[in-house]
Amino acid sequence: MTKGFKPLRTAVVLAVSAVVCGASMAAVKTDTSSVRVIVAYKAGAAAKVSKAVAALGGKVGADLADDNAIAVTLPKAKLAKLKAQAGIDYVEDDVIQTIQGKRSVSTKARKAMAAAAVTETVPYGITLVQADQVAGTPKWTPKVCIIDSGIDATHEDLAGNTLAGQNFSGSGSWNTDENAHGSHVAGTIAARDNDVGVVGVNANKQVSLYIAKVFDATGSASASVVTKAINACGRAKANIVSMSLGSSSNSRTEQRAIDRLSKKGILFIAAAGNAGTTAVSYPAGLASVMSVAAVDEAKAWADFSQYNADVEIAAPGVAVVSTVPPNVLTMGVLSVGGVSYTVQSMENSPVKSVTAPLADFGFGDAPAAGSMTGKVCLISRGNISFADKVVNCQTSGGVGAVIYNNTTGELLGTMGETVTTIPSVGATQADGATLLTQVGQSAHVGIEPDPALYASFNGTSMATPHVSGVAGLVWSYFPSCTGQQIRTSLVNSALDIGDAGRDDKTGAGLVQAKAAIDRINSLGCGN
Repeated sequence: MTKGFKPLRTAVVLAVSAVVCGASMAAVKTDTSSVRVIVAYKAGAAAKVSKAVAALGGKVGADLADDNAIAVTLPKAKLAKLKAQAGIDYVEDDVIQTIQGKRSVSTKARKAMAAAAVTETVPYGITLVQADQVAGTPKWTPKVCIIDSGIDATHEDLAGNTLAGQNFSGSGSWNTDENAHGSHVAGTIAARDNDVGVVGVNANKQVSLYIAKVFDATGSASASVVTKAINACGRAKANIVSMSLGSSSNSRTEQRAIDRLSKKGILFIAAAGNAGTTAVSYPAGLASVMSVAAVDEAKAWADFSQYNADVEIAAPGVAVVSTVPPNVLTMGVLSVGGVSYTVQSMENSPVKSVTAPLADFGFGDAPAAGSMTGKVCLISRGNISFADKVVNCQTSGGVGAVIYNNTTGELLGTMGETVTTIPSVGATQADGATLLTQVGQSAHVGIEPDPALYASFNGTSMATPHVSGVAGLVWSYFPSCTGQQIRTSLVNSALDIGDAGRDDKTGAGLVQAKAAIDRINSLGCGN
């Protein structure tokens, strides 16, 4: 197989979940009596199909006229009749796509974030991709379109970039970010060299940014919404489209848009996915898209990164520090007897704080009515799920929960889909032992908004903007190159870090900015 190219694929539904690395399908509420589909119509049949949809009780959710399609919600019982209507090309599920990144809270990550809060730092990924080795004056400014959750345009490290955008999410505006993921991605591409925070791959405004916002706080969006954003990128004359998102299922309509715009010269780059399996994520699995895998600071493949024949290139995606809006992410807090402890918020725990006496609730494996009334439950990990422990505390009258680890390391837990009303946090095993000696003392525990401007994330979401940023940086020196030639040059100049030659985990290897520029200077575009 020629480097930089992938065989065409038909739409495949893979037996893996689209819930990856913290993004939950539960975030998108569905009505089981109705279905949301994309209806593609034949040329000249738009009005006829729209009329048929209305007659069947359907409602049009998105007009995808660029690709002869509409997104429709209609009663499930009417789906077969819809498919039989004249003028219809095909009907497909309006699949859900999710962000491919999640916050990292390791000790090392916290140190890196703390450093960024005090003085400008260079994230390890910038060095690994050689962005800090590129010198000279670019000849033009490519435009990178980021399809994500928006951007905090007022952020100290993002303000000053050339920005424009459009909002498709129904939440805020394109220059706000209720999820933090989009701002994190944007920072990796273009955080400014301005003596604060971090620097991005294009720290000196070598690219401009177009923000196509598709995600709200949930981090989930339908393929029809993403398709509208893709076409907006095309109308904005973007040169590169960066997509830190994915689904286990392909959308034919989204593929139509990508293939059409790719032929017009746009370079598409997307996350390979975070399931840690051989499953293919879309749109990364499309031939018109560069699929990006994640590696860590030691250039080792990240075990959450999906690996398959479509993976084309790799970039840093573990403990990547970048820009986030203040007070969008949350943090766990705990103090007992006036002493503060470092704790991690339980995922999906309610954002609230309480102050109450600390009480030993053992393993929390059985509720005892009234035993924890008005108290903060101190609970050991083990025997049952975190959610069940918190529910048992709550049922016993507890107002907050602290679960401590039964092994070394941070305790990162989740409530999953269980709804709880009390705040819950995770503590280390060592702190748990200390807390047991403080039972009866006043404890303040909670999940609170995090005012930090920088955060560490894991995911192929984080690897993708490294490649998008490098593509823009390299292209800024060679305006005569095409998008496909830039793609090929990046693949051919990548640092081989996995098995010799191309491999499924890291593709051609680690993307390299200076090596790509040197190669083009020596051999020309696309060689």
